[in-house]
Amino acid sequence: MTTNLNLAIQASIEAGEAIMKIYQQDFEVEIKSDNSPLTIADQKSNEVIMNYLQTTPIPIISEENKQLEYSERKSWKQCWIVDPLDGTKEFIKKNGEFTVNIALVENQKVQMGVIYVPATNHLYFADVKQNLAKELILKDVNMEVEEIHKHATSLKATSHPKQIRIVGSRSHMNEDTTNFIASVEQQTDKKVEIVSKGSSLKFCLVASGEADIYPRFAPTMEWDTAAGQAICKAVGLSVIDQKTGKEMLYNRENLLNNYFMVSNQKPN
Repeated sequence: MTTNLNLAIQASIEAGEAIMKIYQQDFEVEIKSDNSPLTIADQKSNEVIMNYLQTTPIPIISEENKQLEYSERKSWKQCWIVDPLDGTKEFIKKNGEFTVNIALVENQKVQMGVIYVPATNHLYFADVKQNLAKELILKDVNMEVEEIHKHATSLKATSHPKQIRIVGSRSHMNEDTTNFIASVEQQTDKKVEIVSKGSSLKFCLVASGEADIYPRFAPTMEWDTAAGQAICKAVGLSVIDQKTGKEMLYNRENLLNNYFMVSNQKPN
């Protein structure tokens, strides 16, 4: 697993460099068939990541690759799940809140995840089996992986004694989410604060103790969530599928996720 984790870390950082070269220029925006935006940065990042991951025997699900039929995927014991540029809307707005997401799934469960924030050089990575989840702001994008492991600090999902901090999306706040927030406010004496963040960084806020609950009542795909779920799982948090009531699984027949929630709040 360490070899694969190191590979994913290297891939994410180099992909981030490719993204930033585009970010600092004027760029064209295409609209994909599902009405989501696409830039050349998504494509360049995907090329970099594929160059790394294709050195392994593990098949790949990436947002920017042609998706294989489930009849071919269902026999996979392992697979990479990749979003080369999560938060394309944030990228287009140039607010810096976009990420590179790389996850490794085994028997439909997340085992490893890397989230890299190219605009700030902030790296999050996790190995679920080792209960390892760490972060580091890189001083140099050319840091050796051994140095990254040496200097990274552990994530800890701590709750706030006087507040419940609920993560909302900068681009996707809807009625279901506002209703959920209202229900939390009715059930607690604590002050409820809304923390806005784009892309998979919402998972990182909960995993690092900067937020308490991330409810997602809007569409996401497997590549939007796999790496973030791995990071949350490695710190002891569960990402619960709101339809099944269980941990969210991957490499499903339908790659569209159900609504989900991650929380560090203990039941009363």
